[in-house]
Amino acid sequence: MSEEQWAQLVGQLEEGGADAPKEPSARARMVTARLRALDEEAARTQGGRRWGSKSKPAQPWQPDGWRTGPAWQEMNRRGRKRRRVAGALGFVAVVGILLVTMRPSLLTDHLPGGGDSVDAGPLPAETAPPTAAPAESDPDRPTVEEPFRGSPALRWADGAEGITVPEARAVGGISTAQVEEFLRTTRQFLIAANLDPATLRGEKPREALALLDPRQKDVQDMLAGAWTRPDEEHDPLALFTRIDPDDARLSGNVVKTRGRMTVGAGREGSVEAHADYTFVYPVLKAGSQDEVTRTIVRRRLTTVLYDPERFRTTPGTLSFSRYEQYAGNTACRVYDGFLHPSFPSDAPETAPTGAAVDPYDRSRVPTDDGQCGTVTRT
Repeated sequence: MSEEQWAQLVGQLEEGGADAPKEPSARARMVTARLRALDEEAARTQGGRRWGSKSKPAQPWQPDGWRTGPAWQEMNRRGRKRRRVAGALGFVAVVGILLVTMRPSLLTDHLPGGGDSVDAGPLPAETAPPTAAPAESDPDRPTVEEPFRGSPALRWADGAEGITVPEARAVGGISTAQVEEFLRTTRQFLIAANLDPATLRGEKPREALALLDPRQKDVQDMLAGAWTRPDEEHDPLALFTRIDPDDARLSGNVVKTRGRMTVGAGREGSVEAHADYTFVYPVLKAGSQDEVTRTIVRRRLTTVLYDPERFRTTPGTLSFSRYEQYAGNTACRVYDGFLHPSFPSDAPETAPTGAAVDPYDRSRVPTDDGQCGTVTRT
């Protein structure tokens, strides 16, 4: 500094017209040291090299300023991209909700124990009266490959596997061995009357007939004209399942079965077996290769074993104290000795006059009001 400049500075200080130089504060020194350290760290980081690449010159670090962030147009482009992704996800979600609404099985089939999936496994045997009807399932129609598609019977037992007998015990002077044979005979009759292929296609059920006590006059009288001149009073369907071969035939080899059998003392000197079973038959329309439907038959009957020491009976045969039959998806008030399933392509019948019935509901017994009702599902 020249003498003239020095003199001018001294004059200004004396007049108070200039600020004297001040030593930086401790905070300023700390900020300066921090910025210097960051610049050195950035230089070290950016100075490294890899094979085949060029290092960039080190740039001093500084925080983003008001106008050093991303450009507004770039931010708008990012916003539009996020909105497009959100819109696509929303569309997929709406489609998924619609699909699950129309086909609940798409969701329930993948839940533990849900849906009609074969992977869910068969239901355990029925040991007590159900308290409600089976839940609604996939409404899709059956096919030749999947004849029980959309039916609660999908998880029921196959054929004779669903007919089990309770443990035998001596009752009213009748030995355990006699009761055990009686229960086996009752099971054998149910199989021959409702599952035998010859019986189902309309042939005379000779095996099942051989198990009936010829001494029981009312049953024998009912069946006397059932094969030659069936009518309302002489209807073989009261005890046997027969499908008119001119209308349909069994589709596949499986009939689904669910129910139970109990045993107990009857009137003095007798033992009674109470059977309540539902059979689901998939049938193929005559003349068609792919039109399948189902018809459902529920049978409630009580067979009786009388003490042979006190009553005149035929050993090894069955007597009946009750037999009831309820059929779903068959022609109403047709007494020709056959079931006549209705198919989707058939012309609509006369409007039903009776109540609608769920044929899968085993928690209640249908009311026979003499009217032609309709089934809610097959």
